[in-house]
Amino acid sequence: MKKLAVLLVVVLFITSLYAALGFKIGVVTGTVSQGEDEYRGAENVVKKYGKEIIHVTYPDKFMQEQETTIARIVELAYDPQVKAIVICQGVPGTTAAIRRVKEMRKDIVFVVGVPHEDPAVISSAADVILEVDTPGRGKTIVELAKKMGVETIIHYSFPRHMSYKLLAERKDIMEKTAKEMGINFVFVSAPDPLGEQGLTGAQQFILEDVPRQLAKYGPKTGFFSTNCGMQEPLQKAILKHGGYYLEPCCPSPTHGFPGALGISIPEDKKGDMTYILRVVNQKIVEQGGAGRFATWPVPMNMLFVEAGVEIAKALVQKKISPTNLNGIKLIVTEEAKKKYPKAELQVRTLDPYKNYYMFIHKSVIFGVDKF
Repeated sequence: MKKLAVLLVVVLFITSLYAALGFKIGVVTGTVSQGEDEYRGAENVVKKYGKEIIHVTYPDKFMQEQETTIARIVELAYDPQVKAIVICQGVPGTTAAIRRVKEMRKDIVFVVGVPHEDPAVISSAADVILEVDTPGRGKTIVELAKKMGVETIIHYSFPRHMSYKLLAERKDIMEKTAKEMGINFVFVSAPDPLGEQGLTGAQQFILEDVPRQLAKYGPKTGFFSTNCGMQEPLQKAILKHGGYYLEPCCPSPTHGFPGALGISIPEDKKGDMTYILRVVNQKIVEQGGAGRFATWPVPMNMLFVEAGVEIAKALVQKKISPTNLNGIKLIVTEEAKKKYPKAELQVRTLDPYKNYYMFIHKSVIFGVDKF
């Protein structure tokens, strides 16, 4: 009887891990090279829901291969059991794909994280949009720089990113706030990783340019880049040459840091942000970076995939509506606390788009804050 009871408990536990949806959800992310956090988030929901999650990736060269992105999203809708699709990042082509799907299947729900397309466009197509409060960060990043003692901010970007409404708005707010706080703001045009030089060329530029900027502006120089692929070389260059790292473009303890610091996260610790923060903190302090590196304690792109699936599930089951601010906030916060128990997210909608949710979290500074 005792063995039977133990077996029953094990079966119930495994069943709870693979809580049945009763339908399928498609999840579309970039590859590990273009966005590791969202890719790992997709792996996590596959572990949770098993075959009820269909995970596909869009091309690394998504700007040149938009039709491939569209095709991969549309293909998911051919399966009648697919009732929702979660996309992160919402690269160009996402809106077109959603509209094609809606022509075939009006019943499919779409949740999009980190959209690259204009808010007015994507909010008219997707049911729910999840995004970091990009304009809000225009102020908070500069406030963080001031707190760290930074005197000059180097902002790396390129024309494609500056054509995105919210990224351009954040840059303008950063520049304005920096001026108000007496901080020098310098925009540096870097190679686009999707351009001729590719990601390797863009990364090499960062490695070579950081020491040039430090020689020009001095050791109290802080750096920020709008591109995911530039984060690891930027962290490496600052560790080696000096300066300050003002958060990843997509805030996360795992964005660039493990690779830059040579950290291998054990399989059983990959979702434990407190553990990861402590390990990253130890390595940065050991290498003389205390007080010079910051991030958010929650991996936002990973969170948007995992919370996106839960939101999609609730939408399909009609437990919430796309404009239910409190319901959306509750789901995202619950998922965030699973990763970092002290998570405190603020959320607002992007006026006038009631289904466009923007989140912000207080920064942590390695070598200063306790985890």
